[in-house]
Formats: sequence, C-alpha cells, structure tokens
Amino acid sequence: MADSTVLDVDAYARALDEARTARRPIAPLTDARPDLSVANAYAIAERLVALRCQTQNARVVGHKVGLTSIAVQRQLGVDQPDFGVLLDVMQLDDGGVVSARDYIAPRVEPEIAFHLGSSLAGPGVTVEAVRAATAAVQPAIELVDSRVADWRIRLADTVADQASAAGFVLGGRRVGLDEVDVTAIDVELRRDGEAMQRGTTAEVLGDPCAAVAWLANTLADIGRTLRPGDIVLSGACTPMVDAAPGVTFSARFGDLGEVRLVIAR
Repeated sequence: MADSTVLDVDAYARALDEARTARRPIAPLTDARPDLSVANAYAIAERLVALRCQTQNARVVGHKVGLTSIAVQRQLGVDQPDFGVLLDVMQLDDGGVVSARDYIAPRVEPEIAFHLGSSLAGPGVTVEAVRAATAAVQPAIELVDSRVADWRIRLADTVADQASAAGFVLGGRRVGLDEVDVTAIDVELRRDGEAMQRGTTAEVLGDPCAAVAWLANTLADIGRTLRPGDIVLSGACTPMVDAAPGVTFSARFGDLGEVRLVIAR
C-alpha cells in the first residue's frame, strides 16, 4: 500500500465522492499532482470505497477490470489495465431505467461478467486457475462515468476515481465455461436497436480469463484476494459509447443473449 503521508488521501477521496454526489466534475488530480503515482491513486480509491460503504451502507460485491482493450486504451490515452471495486448499490436491473442526470458524463460498454465459485489468491494466478475457479459467466453492460472533467484522465486519475465505475447490469444467459468459448463470443452494442459497435471477447487481453488473472495477481500486491461469490467485470469488448438521454442500449453476446439498459430523458 502506498504511503499515505505522501499526499492527503482523504482529501482527494472526499473531492471525488463530492463530485459524484453533486454531479460536478473536478480537474484531473494529476494537474495539481503530476507526480501522483498509481500506487497512491489506488490508496485514494480504497478510501473512496470506504467512504461509500460508510455513507451509503454499501457492500463490496466484486471488482471491475478496466482498460483491457486496445480500443479503449486509445480512447483514453493509457497503456495498461486498472481495476475498481463493485458495490451492491451500483447494480442495476436488466432493462432498468436510469436517469442521465444522476451522472456526469456516462458511457456504456459491453463486458463478460464472471461469477467466482472459489477464491483466487495471487501472485501466480493463471488463466487455467481462473477457469477452475469460475462458476459461471454472463453478459453485462457496464455504466462508466468520470468524476474528472471532460474525461481528461491519465492513468492515475482513473485509478483514483475507482476506474470510473458507476453501475453495471447483468443479463442474458448465465452459463459455465464448459458451455461457451469465452475467447470467441461475437458482441454487438446497439442503441435503440441500431448497431453502434461490434467486437469480440478476444478484445479483452485476448481472453477475458487473462483479465481476471491479472486482477487477482494485482490485488495480491495490496494483500487482497478474490472471494467465492465475487462478480468480476472483465473489460470492454468494444469502444465505449456516450450514454445519451432517451436511449435504450442493448448488448448482444451471441448465444448468451442480450442485456439492456435504458437511459431516461
């Protein structure tokens, strides 16, 4: 864990949380602190999660892996994955309606969600270990939102901001890995029924299981493990799309079916 004496971790965490609740973005943290390290950014994110658990009575239900596809890395100008924490208050109903006014600059992206049946403790977690630990996978849409103005984020900014996590929807069929080749699922993201983006699950580090392995091994650096029952969003299969008001988004994952999210006007 980063040394919290390097900067005021609490102050940055509070600023990001206030930006979320007031829906008023803040300047990139790296503008004021260009030396902000990724390790210190994760310390800020950890404090941010603690704040939400305290103020919202929220509960950790898993993690999200971000920046796993070249397309999304290019969109945001970064070159490596990151992770954030999923809270129960972030989960949205399949086909549910959310208001764009509850967010700052929301975007959506289709992902494969993993449901873990056993723990994964790094270092040294392999793709094979992830497959053995996975109880099921299913389609998901992640709703991301940057509390940093205009998505002007460097890697440390998005790490501190909980990897831009905002919400997630699970839908479609929930199946075991013996029923599907998780490396070769065609994915289509639609807006009001019209295809916006197409991709495959291979966009996620070549194999979404590799993203889960990366997460388990990275968590080991801060003394944490993935637990049975955890949900892991493995990363975007297509570039992100702006979540415009008055739009219905759906993501089709081949034979695994479809997951939907409605953005109200």
